[in-house]
Amino acid sequence: MTSEQQLFDETPLRRFEYDDTVVLAADVGPATDATVDVVDGTVIVVADGKQYEQEIPAGDARAFIKHGVVTIELSAPEEDH
Repeated sequence: MTSEQQLFDETPLRRFEYDDTVVLAADVGPATDATVDVVDGTVIVVADGKQYEQEIPAGDARAFIKHGVVTIELSAPEEDH
């Protein structure tokens, strides 16, 4: 299942839901000096000297950027049985 949202109020964000993971992906362009990190439930992207922040759902998350595509992987919360 996928859906489209906005990242940083301007970049289209795709959401892919799997059994145990949610993946968010956004093409931020081929910035030559871009980095991404997750800190306390916030994704922080620094590109071309500008910083952008976006809150994400609680849980384990990791983020990376490759060829201008930001990918955020969120672990689905474990359900109580």
